Amino acid sequence: MNGLAISDEHRELAHTAARWLAARDALRTARDVLEREADELPPWWSQLAGLGWAGLAVSEERGGQGYGVAELAVVLEQTGAACLPGPLLPTAIVATAADRWGSDDAVVTSLAGGGVAGFALDSTLTAEPGDDLVVTGTASLVWSGAVAEVLLLPVTVGDGTVWCLLDASSVTVRERPSFDPTRRMAEVTADGVSVPAGRRLAPDAAVGALAAVLVSAEALGVAEWCVETAAEHARTRQQFGRPIGQFQAVKHRCTQMLARSETARAAVWDAAREIDGGELDGLALAAARTLGPEAGFACAKDCIQVLGGIGYTWEHDAHIFLKRASAVRHLLPAPPAGRAEMTAKAASGERRSLAIELPEGTEDIRERVKAFVADLVATPKTEWNRTLADSGYLVPHWPKP
Repeated sequence: MNGLAISDEHRELAHTAARWLAARDALRTARDVLEREADELPPWWSQLAGLGWAGLAVSEERGGQGYGVAELAVVLEQTGAACLPGPLLPTAIVATAADRWGSDDAVVTSLAGGGVAGFALDSTLTAEPGDDLVVTGTASLVWSGAVAEVLLLPVTVGDGTVWCLLDASSVTVRERPSFDPTRRMAEVTADGVSVPAGRRLAPDAAVGALAAVLVSAEALGVAEWCVETAAEHARTRQQFGRPIGQFQAVKHRCTQMLARSETARAAVWDAAREIDGGELDGLALAAARTLGPEAGFACAKDCIQVLGGIGYTWEHDAHIFLKRASAVRHLLPAPPAGRAEMTAKAASGERRSLAIELPEGTEDIRERVKAFVADLVATPKTEWNRTLADSGYLVPHWPKP
């Protein structure tokens, strides 16, 4: 399968991430933490921090790599395919958000250099308006809160929401039982914690949008592992003297898994580019936050169906991915809300405007495409699919054979 990476640079980044994760056997580490009593950092967290993945989308002036959300999404897709345990995802979300909408250089530099962060999408935290907010209340579902040094939490102030950066040492943290033990939840309680202006993100901070895209990128990795695992099993498992992949019910399920994951991948890639371009509330984002987590969850379920009896065993890794996909899907806004948002935006006339940036030395591509289209129009429609497939235009971002 081809992931989010479509340029040579992004492919190399994805391959580098995949090789690193395979060398550390990240999936084996995920299995090892399933039965641990308390949340803790993976044994190779310091090595992972040294790679700078959490700071990929953080500006270089603040200790980051200076890339964008698209590059971070490429890496997170690979971590999803390995079901990477630990707080990389929440740390990357908080570091990127604090860099884009915050003014505390020390926090951003710390997170980009190996610090650990947790965050929550919802809370009952409140504060009265003022220069220094005094925060009281609870955030019940804080991602990686038990191992975090800094927490990014939404606080209700008057009629609005302010995103605040709180030191973990200033609040009470209690780890909660988590459906996905590879990335655990914690409950955070604040009792009159002062939050100065420098620890508050800008009023237009779109943390929810950023989190939705990055979480969706990870969910694509989950979907990819599930599609490949199901397809490999369908090719090799024999039943009635034939590979089960030859049976209609199995081949159709695998095909639907692939189609679902590729559709979601296109939406997430589009949304990642939109965020890098400053668009934080458009149709692309609504599509990504709806299709990405849903693809991970549906493919995880279908994978277990294709695997049959072994898919339900503790020894197989499928249940680890199902736990990750299920937890992500339920922590984000429900899919029906996203579909309603997509419908409303489309009904109001919003459309995606797409364009292609051609590399230097390829100015003749447009003329060749025009000539191909002219020949295609002159071809009987019954031959169009075969012609398109032979031309390579159905998947132009795939490498040549």
